[in-house]
Amino acid sequence: MTYRILVIIISLSLLVGCKEAPKETVIKEDSASLFSDYQQFRLEINPIEATKAGYTQYNDTIANYIATDYQNYLQGQYKDFIERIAAVDTTGLGATQKLALEVMEWDCSIKKEGLENALVSMASPIYNLPTLELFPLGQIQSLHLYVAQLAGGTSVHPFKTVKDYEDWLHRLEDYLAFLDTSILKMKEGMANQLVLPKSLVEKMIPQLEDFTNQSVEDHLFYAPVKMMPDTFDIEAQTRLKEAYSTIIQERIIPKYVVLKDFLEEEYLPVARETAGIGALENGKEAYDYLIRLHTTTLMTAEEIHQLGLKEVERIRGEMEKAMSELGFKGDLKQFFEHVRNHPKLKPYADPNQVIAHFKAIEAKIEGPMEGVFNANPKAGFEVRRTEAFREASASAEYVPGSKDGSRPGVFYVPIPTVEEFNILTSEALFLHEAIPGHHYQLSLQQENEDLPAFLHPESLGVFVEGWALYAESLGKELGLYSDPYQFFGMLSMEMHRAIRLVVDTGMHAKGWTREQAIQYSLDNEADSVEGITAEIERYMATPGQALSYKIGQLKIQELRDKAASALGEDFDIREFHDQVLNTGSLPLVLLEKKIDNWIKTYTK
Repeated sequence: MTYRILVIIISLSLLVGCKEAPKETVIKEDSASLFSDYQQFRLEINPIEATKAGYTQYNDTIANYIATDYQNYLQGQYKDFIERIAAVDTTGLGATQKLALEVMEWDCSIKKEGLENALVSMASPIYNLPTLELFPLGQIQSLHLYVAQLAGGTSVHPFKTVKDYEDWLHRLEDYLAFLDTSILKMKEGMANQLVLPKSLVEKMIPQLEDFTNQSVEDHLFYAPVKMMPDTFDIEAQTRLKEAYSTIIQERIIPKYVVLKDFLEEEYLPVARETAGIGALENGKEAYDYLIRLHTTTLMTAEEIHQLGLKEVERIRGEMEKAMSELGFKGDLKQFFEHVRNHPKLKPYADPNQVIAHFKAIEAKIEGPMEGVFNANPKAGFEVRRTEAFREASASAEYVPGSKDGSRPGVFYVPIPTVEEFNILTSEALFLHEAIPGHHYQLSLQQENEDLPAFLHPESLGVFVEGWALYAESLGKELGLYSDPYQFFGMLSMEMHRAIRLVVDTGMHAKGWTREQAIQYSLDNEADSVEGITAEIERYMATPGQALSYKIGQLKIQELRDKAASALGEDFDIREFHDQVLNTGSLPLVLLEKKIDNWIKTYTK
């Protein structure tokens, strides 16, 4: 049932003997129904995320989120939810429910604002990122890459029952429609000089090659057939094999050929030379909005740029100190070259050794975790090598497990060339992507029965990524960073996120070129030219998203310092972490409000 503010005007003629003026009767919104409806709406508009969380009712769909009518539908829905929030009677609601209501209001308002922006689309299923409407595809974090990951049969879409296999066929029909719409949107962009940077398009074209020149049996989209359970009866096996062969041969491969030819022959020749969106029509307004969305603050691009410069200078000083303690004679750029190529930091010859290395880190922190955290998630956890088809261009990442626990959380590690795998940052990377970073925070959030269900998924990047970057700083408390190279690796990762504040705002707000951003990064961090180039091009494709890590981390650290100072001997790091983690992903303004209130309970 949909609830609304209902104003009933009572006619005097219907009230026998009544001489009073008409009165208004207001039926207040029920928060539980509102939260439930919002959860269903979020599952509906983001069906892949629903699958990821263990909900199966949308396993046969992919939303065509860039279609104009779909965008209009979303805008109307967010408007309705904002009106319903205003009608909630908060009397009697607990603190968690009131906070959830504030989160929902923020989410609906910022999403509605995005849909009203000329360049932004607000329903992308890729890691909760918005899409620039006329740039629906990219070389990273793009639906065509995400669908390929799912098509391999080992990701979040299940392939256990006949219905699972049938659901995927229906999903592919929706996906093909999305690709058709993408080409139309990109042609619209071409007509209005709103196109992707040339360097990004050049990266996309080779990604499509394997999907156009493979036989059906060798095609990635055929992989689920090769792992089909023996429990399926012969009729089902035969029917599904034929259906998968047909859609790959007659629909998938031809569509990828069309897409590749379009990008190569029509789109690439008119792609732009500039790196940032600020130079595009409505680009400045779009970037200002994306800053608000990704940081949940009102900071300006210039304020973030200056903060980044300050952080780079601070961390650089820490790095020089660490370099001196290692006894290295030379400057920091020379030390970067040293750590990139030091044989001690490239010790493995077998990918299984890399996986074992990360599992050893997990074992090492197991005991110390009890002194830093009260809570412990129930969800399973695995370390896996990234799938071969995307390994060459992928970063390490975490994919949450299903809500019901049937699928564990997975820390994916790309190992394209094991002899070149550098372990400099491995301890900090594990803390970030796995424990107590993404796996810990997202699992606890998903398992928290006090939260409305709409707060269980990944949600706000500034909180999720801010927490994960903050988690890197806990290494010494968790028994890590005893190796000075690993400590330098942690500083390198923090520097990487500080640089993002500078180069993201530099390109999208200050007119920096791609080459300027690459050089600034090379001057201040130890990554390779190839790695830095891929990162800069990621920021070009996803304006503002890279700001969330450092902005979130700085706020959590600031709140920890504030609480420690205010509470003195009463400060317990485990309780502080409980406060940060026990109400889901929060906009920073609401997290600060919550921690301030917690501090007051001790200081009254």
